[in-house]
Amino acid sequence: MQTNVVERYANTAEGQEAEAILRKCVHCGFCTATCPTYQLLGDELDGPRGRIYQIKGVLEGEPATPEIQTHLDRCLTCRSCETTCPSGVDYGRLADIGRKIVEEEVGRSLLQRLIRRALIVVIPNRPLFSALVKLGQWMRPVMPSVIRKKIPKPERAGSWPATTHTRTMLVLDACAQPSATPNVNASAARVLDQLGVQLIRAPKAGCCGAVAHHLSDHARSLDACRRNIDAWWPYIEAGAEAIVITASGCGVMVNDYAHLLADDAAYADKAKRVTALAKDLSEILSDEDLGQLKVRNPGTIAFHSPCTLQHGLKLNGTPEKILRDLGFELKPVADSHLCCGSAGTYSILQPDLSQKLLKNKLKALEGSGAPAIATANVGCQLHLSTGAETPVKHWIEWVDQAIRA
Repeated sequence: MQTNVVERYANTAEGQEAEAILRKCVHCGFCTATCPTYQLLGDELDGPRGRIYQIKGVLEGEPATPEIQTHLDRCLTCRSCETTCPSGVDYGRLADIGRKIVEEEVGRSLLQRLIRRALIVVIPNRPLFSALVKLGQWMRPVMPSVIRKKIPKPERAGSWPATTHTRTMLVLDACAQPSATPNVNASAARVLDQLGVQLIRAPKAGCCGAVAHHLSDHARSLDACRRNIDAWWPYIEAGAEAIVITASGCGVMVNDYAHLLADDAAYADKAKRVTALAKDLSEILSDEDLGQLKVRNPGTIAFHSPCTLQHGLKLNGTPEKILRDLGFELKPVADSHLCCGSAGTYSILQPDLSQKLLKNKLKALEGSGAPAIATANVGCQLHLSTGAETPVKHWIEWVDQAIRA
């Protein structure tokens, strides 16, 4: 695609990066076939190609408008279009840059600013988020049904292994997961313990930075990246083999640390090391001898592959292979490439579209006939649980449960 970026953007790092991405696009339109919002709305401007043209126009000096902002806001950043694209267009990165530029030019209403600021401040703050979750769970019985469904049910994490092993790996205890789905990392620790790996939590690590990043507060996001690097570094120097991430949404963000901090002299090299060590849990188990796991009662499940897993991390099929190797039966799921509508804060900021996508996804998952649903991301797990009649858990929880049955 030919570009003519105006000087005020052409002389910035983000403008130059956006221009390089734009030039890869060949207008083919293959991306529209796999875009969830285009499928729902049928509007070219609500598909990747249309959004690319709108971002290109702004970079070339056309005025940013509230209408453009609306179309960019409706994007889930699911990155399904990247999987489809024959030209390797890094659409997710372009969307982040475009949103930030448009927001700086157009601004937002006071209500929108307050909502977004609350999300940026509350969700990454683990103690505050945990306290609010506990309060919501305590008041859950008296809440209206529409709110009650959105509050995660209390669950026990189970014991964390006390055994020490020569092999150690770090685990990301992020922001929402420890309080909303506390059994996920505990299950991962128990399974890895049977494989001779000790999973270690770094108390000072926290939110991966994705919430602020996707809401265009890039400075706060980078601060979160640096804080995690500082928290992990002593363990890395002590020989930790990997940074295990059980939420694929966080995994995509941590995998981007090297790129995001490339111009930070104090953190660039450390960020590269962290990105190299960051592994989704499925990548870790794929390299282990799973014959050591005594799975006694594998069941039948429908697997929902999060967008961040299949399109962001490019690990589509990896957890599914592990589950099959362990004896689980996986039912086929229609339109498995499409988003469930969670997409981080999207379910809060775009509730109508999110609910339509959720309804479609649950119809496909529960229509498979499987008595259980597995996924690989905390946001998807919580979102699916709000409407599912079928139990929804992280896939490692089903593995852990089958081992202990």
